[in-house]
Amino acid sequence: MFSKLFTTAVFITLAAATPWNGPPVTTPTSDQCCNSVVSSTSSAASAVAALLGLDLTGLDVPIGLSCSPITVGGNNCGSTTVVCDAPEEEWGGLIAINCIPITL
Repeated sequence: MFSKLFTTAVFITLAAATPWNGPPVTTPTSDQCCNSVVSSTSSAASAVAALLGLDLTGLDVPIGLSCSPITVGGNNCGSTTVVCDAPEEEWGGLIAINCIPITL
């Protein structure tokens, strides 16, 4: 009986210690021009995240899709201007996390 209880406790501990594969959410610091901003629970955000191997499960923040950085020299953003978490290079501008609209 003790053996089964110990084994169960070990599995529960390991499950709790397993790292979450989702993207980090930090304070937005990166000005971006995105084609659209959608909820992280939307099918569009889920589809793009799946292409990149990201898991957005449990995340409830605005997601920027098809984004490019706004530079000091100017970037005529004809879409949605937002400040986001700095997107990872490997995401290729396809997605940005925690995007908040800004007025330039």
